[in-house]
Amino acid sequence: MTVATHQSRVPFLDRDRSILAFNERVLDWARRTEVPLLERLRYLTIVSSNLDEFFEVRFEPHLSARLNNEQRGVATVQSYAEISEHVHRLVDQQYQIYNSELLPLLEKRGIKVVPHGERNLRQRRWVREFFTQEVQPLLLPVGLDPAHPFPQVANKSLNFIVRLSGRDAFGRENEVAIVKVPRSLPRFLRMPGVKGSRQVHFVSISSVIRAHLGDLFPGRQVTEFSQFRVTRHSDLAVDEEEVKNLRTALRVGLQHRHYGRALRLEVSAGCSDFLSDFLLQQFDLPPEALYKVAGSVNLVRMTQLIDLVDAPELRFARYQPSWPIQLTPGQSFFDRLQQGDVLIHQPYESFDAVLAFLREAVEDPNVLAIKQTLYRSGSKGEMTELLREAVRRGKEVTAVVELKARFDEEANINNAELLESVGAQVVYGIVGLKTHAKMLLVTRREQGRLRRYAQVSTGNYNPGTAKLYTDLSYLTADEALTGDLEQIFLHLASQNRLARLQKALIAPFHLHKVMLERIEAAAQAARAGQSARIVLKMNALTDEPLARALAQASQAGVKVDVIVRGACILPAGVPGHTDNVRVRSIIGRLLEHSRVFFFQIGSQEDLWLSSADWMNRNMLRRIELAWPVTDPSLRRRIIDECLEMSLADNTDAWLLQPDGVYLRAQAVNSKSRAHAHSAQAQLMARYGGKA
Repeated sequence: MTVATHQSRVPFLDRDRSILAFNERVLDWARRTEVPLLERLRYLTIVSSNLDEFFEVRFEPHLSARLNNEQRGVATVQSYAEISEHVHRLVDQQYQIYNSELLPLLEKRGIKVVPHGERNLRQRRWVREFFTQEVQPLLLPVGLDPAHPFPQVANKSLNFIVRLSGRDAFGRENEVAIVKVPRSLPRFLRMPGVKGSRQVHFVSISSVIRAHLGDLFPGRQVTEFSQFRVTRHSDLAVDEEEVKNLRTALRVGLQHRHYGRALRLEVSAGCSDFLSDFLLQQFDLPPEALYKVAGSVNLVRMTQLIDLVDAPELRFARYQPSWPIQLTPGQSFFDRLQQGDVLIHQPYESFDAVLAFLREAVEDPNVLAIKQTLYRSGSKGEMTELLREAVRRGKEVTAVVELKARFDEEANINNAELLESVGAQVVYGIVGLKTHAKMLLVTRREQGRLRRYAQVSTGNYNPGTAKLYTDLSYLTADEALTGDLEQIFLHLASQNRLARLQKALIAPFHLHKVMLERIEAAAQAARAGQSARIVLKMNALTDEPLARALAQASQAGVKVDVIVRGACILPAGVPGHTDNVRVRSIIGRLLEHSRVFFFQIGSQEDLWLSSADWMNRNMLRRIELAWPVTDPSLRRRIIDECLEMSLADNTDAWLLQPDGVYLRAQAVNSKSRAHAHSAQAQLMARYGGKA
């Protein structure tokens, strides 16, 4: 991996190439023979989805640098070339696995996507009938000429480009036409089976259209054609200082998101140079932006095929989360929290308990007020409906809705409007800052006084992703912490100066500064000959001041372990820079999402949970929350389940090498195979679900 040397002379790793390296680790799951076949295919689609987002969000500066011949800075002609080469290599690996491994294995199991050339007469008749009745009426081919310019092609949509011979109805030889495929059409269809056969045959919508392209151009001959798909820049940019109504501005922005600047062009492997050059010219893209793929131009849509296959043996065994071990079904959350704090380790323990806590607050007549942040709560709106019910029951409800949660903007706007429609107080946080903190605060009247209860979390209030993401929910009645949360909500709503907090750390005010202070305190302890250790678990580490501080602490003798799922700019074990730094990435069946920060400084140990990754945007451009865990039993449990078990993992773990390359722990340690240890598998077994 190419490295970039910064002023501190620490050889930081490049963030964008670190993101691509993360996707290589995800792709490894599609190779693993011990993984159920449909799950291997699903990991392939996850990589495609991740690459889509990479282009939509991260790639535009590199393309601009390429087109403007920029030679200096983070984004340059060279960075464009290197990243493009990396992505091309990754995509080639994807389709090699897809065509050479997964499709043949699926066919052996009686599951086949049948191309046109292999369909029998009965199947061809069925495809023709489906095309005639369900597809052709929705297609509108556009022949290109001065009166019919190249049509607007939406981001990530499926399209065909066609070259024609002969003349049109007006005697002209306009030879290129575009056919846009509506998103409403299913991407895969199950064809009727043969009686008595156990085989299941599917056909892709692109193959259906491809087989009957000629029907769209009567009197002319299709001489060349190709599928194509363009990926566009899709990060919404709204000047919050200038707009009067952020929600309205975002709604307008969402209408244009699908037509941002073109960044990548995918075509079929057999696409001619004439057609691909024509498309590159239309989208103003350089040759490196062209991706010729041996299969569907959108592997993400293979998830529809996975969902159509009824073969439980080809999937992971269903995992049923247990009810949180600290909670007794039917017991009042308020009674339980008066006895002490409660930790829920999701998804090993069920997120349903969080919903149950909110539901009890809604139904309890003694609860007077509910305040909650909503960053990603999903489109189904289970939490939104509970908050609406709370309003209907006469409670004061305040929702801090983050409208700018990337790719969830529309769902959040809809949820905000639903809440406002019944009279909830909805605010959108602070201008210029995303509200990423996860907080739920309940105020209850008890024996003539008000008492607060809270749930704070490292993850989102989305019941769907809560089944797949590892996160920590923390329920508490601690007066100091709940008092801090009250002040934070007051700050978000009123925009008054934030009061002094007793326990919580909040970004962008305190979190970055305190983390830097903790790192420096560890370094000073190590210089004084005391024991010092830092163990950090997060999704990404890309903030340069924090990475530099960790490197300097490691040179002072602090043992630094970083457990990071995705991007990490801090190299490991580089002599003279990061000798005492170890970096590992856990890529498992579940998506690691919890954030845990542990500092041992002499005889003192600090443990923090947080909503924040160690990224510049989280520390300085978002409202983020971190809170200390002081209960000894909960501290021990978090250290065991989130840190020590991850550090012992030799099955799903990857170890960062000094040259910036990640190697599987099994490859680094030959003894690993004899003593396989997967942290996720052990936790799934510990909590009683089916691993």
